[in-house]
Amino acid sequence: MDNYFDVLIIGAGPIGLACGIEAQQQGLSHIILEKGCLVNSLYNYPINMTFFSSSERLEIGNTPFVTTLPKPKRAEALEYYRRINDKFKLNTKLFEEVLSVEKNEQLFSIKSSKKAYFAKSVIVATGFYDIPMLLNIPGENLDKVSHYYKDPHYYANQHVLVIGASNSSVDAALETYRKGAKVTMVVRSNEISPRVKYWVKPDIENRIAFKEIDIHYLSTLSEIGEDYAILNTPAGQKKIKNDFVLALTGYRPNFDFLKKIGIHIPDQAPMIPTHDPETMETNIEGLYLAGVVCGGLNTHLWFIENSRVHAEIILNHILGRTA
Repeated sequence: MDNYFDVLIIGAGPIGLACGIEAQQQGLSHIILEKGCLVNSLYNYPINMTFFSSSERLEIGNTPFVTTLPKPKRAEALEYYRRINDKFKLNTKLFEEVLSVEKNEQLFSIKSSKKAYFAKSVIVATGFYDIPMLLNIPGENLDKVSHYYKDPHYYANQHVLVIGASNSSVDAALETYRKGAKVTMVVRSNEISPRVKYWVKPDIENRIAFKEIDIHYLSTLSEIGEDYAILNTPAGQKKIKNDFVLALTGYRPNFDFLKKIGIHIPDQAPMIPTHDPETMETNIEGLYLAGVVCGGLNTHLWFIENSRVHAEIILNHILGRTA
């Protein structure tokens, strides 16, 4: 049957592709279903983004990731993973969203936006980049507000408010500033995050020190208007002129989907989905988690670099059970 597989993988990110490669090399039939484009999360990263890690730590399938720079950029990563998919001739179906996963005795029944499938095992490698953490304040639904940042040119010569002090926030602040934007940062803590890329952190700190970028520490955004924003600062409320808000406040896994397919998730933070870290198997036998989705709200726990091993762990467990 063309809709029956040993392993069905949800998500065609780097870890989903790694799981497909491992299944293939172990002689198991597989299919990878992705609701967007190939490595959809990486595609939605900022256009000029540079990875924190060197290229060899992003490799999968024992295939070298060759770059001309010490740290690869988004475009190089997209090309690398596209060629990986082609090289291994992975059975990847793009723009096909998984709607439901149900287990009937020893077989899973999966329905997508296009077709129905059956599989002995299912691996969820959906990441966490699709659902932003909302501010839940007045004005957040205005067109001027974005939870994603792509390119700085759009914000040239505008008053831009950047929320957060993580890598994405700092990159957005620096890039828009260099395109002529008047940038203001709003940060909950009293410092720029220590996790910011080591070659970028001095740059943002110098821009702040020379007052080229404004910053409000220990502050939050309370309201957004058509041409203003209201901040809660240690000195009280402050109203500033504003054209655009980049609310780069982080992202979370699709908990609703995980619960819908039967994975148990605690109600309290960090809401780590139930799974055995030794096998990556969830509370449902034969249903596994792989990649950054394993961390719940602790999105700093897992990356491509340290979750590549999930593919081998999961497939070894599947083969052991089959044997």
